[in-house]
Amino acid sequence: MKHIPDWPRLMSKATLARYLDITPTELEREVMQGRLPMPVKVGSRDHWSRSAVDASVETLTGERLDDWRKDQPLYGNS
Repeated sequence: MKHIPDWPRLMSKATLARYLDITPTELEREVMQGRLPMPVKVGSRDHWSRSAVDASVETLTGERLDDWRKDQPLYGNS
């Protein structure tokens, strides 16, 4: 089995593209379409927050859906 690296908390475009298994061009397209978060500047280079990217991917894949019932007295912890 191939070793999966410990991905950095902030990733460059090339690293993030590898993390998502897409090309850098596809990454740019997804960011411009708002499906992935915008980068932040670290020094003079763009970097992406791994946690922000993971949250966007969870939303895109439907893996994390907010349950409206959690705020209701009958269902929630109120």
